[in-house]
Amino acid sequence: MRRIARNRLQPLDADAAHLRTFLAVLETGTITAGARRANLSLAAASERVQTLEQSLGVRLFERSRHGVVPTQAGLVFERHSRSVLLQLERLCSDLIPFAQGVRGRVRILCNTAALSEFLPEAIGDFLARYPDIDIELEEMWSRQIVQAIREGRGDVGILSDCGDTVGVETRSFRSDRLVMITAPTHPLAKRRRVAFAETLDYPFVGLAIDSALHRYLTDQAERLGRAIHYRVRLRSLDSVCRLVGQNVGLSIIPGRASRRLADVALTAVRELRDDWASRELLICTRSSVDLPGYVRELVDALAPPPGVATRTVVRHHKGGARSG
Repeated sequence: MRRIARNRLQPLDADAAHLRTFLAVLETGTITAGARRANLSLAAASERVQTLEQSLGVRLFERSRHGVVPTQAGLVFERHSRSVLLQLERLCSDLIPFAQGVRGRVRILCNTAALSEFLPEAIGDFLARYPDIDIELEEMWSRQIVQAIREGRGDVGILSDCGDTVGVETRSFRSDRLVMITAPTHPLAKRRRVAFAETLDYPFVGLAIDSALHRYLTDQAERLGRAIHYRVRLRSLDSVCRLVGQNVGLSIIPGRASRRLADVALTAVRELRDDWASRELLICTRSSVDLPGYVRELVDALAPPPGVATRTVVRHHKGGARSG
């Protein structure tokens, strides 16, 4: 690795802004795009990266006309930069009560079922009991949630029990099963249980393309070498049920949603025979030792209430092929 010459070892000449600029350049692949993401001029972003390299005495990026790629030193610096910024975020969160009287903000990343069916009730009780804590919710695909939690881009994740969760801690949240809904006159309404492959012969009414459930079902169809024909995509399960009731198409939604929306439209609810339709929702965090106290309180508040059946708590689990 070619070193950048300097006379002697200096303390790192950088602040949080330098670290964020470095990460913006690394994630976008070019200094130009990184500058845009960091709201800087190209010259300012380039100067910050050069300042880091001069201070460290190593090159963080290999540059070419196609962009930049991190060196081995750059990859090490990335890991530490994310850790430092995460610690700064925790520091600021812990000091907020002294400055503003607000204890903090928790960012929850969750899939469709958690966002639409379980979290409103769960966080509603928590927010009522802790008026000095704010919560930010964002819907994501489960694999994206795991990666975001690992990288410190979220505090708590709610995801299905699928994929690789090595490096994070998980515990049970709720259980749910996806079901098919159709108009009562639909051919599949005559069946008690159906396979997902059978539903692909008919048009669907679905959620928006950026929803976690849409991605999950698309993956299952692709594994069968098939594609889902969506006649329309909507933003809410309420709207989906209304159009299904008008025989526009069938849909696959969380079982709890089908019960909650039973009065919205006249629909037939049928079980899916596929194993992947039964899902355990998990709470996902970084090491609980590193979490601010108020985040740990929220995780405890999200635990299943007495009498709610869930599977065994899973920790550092590495799952199979499912992805939802």
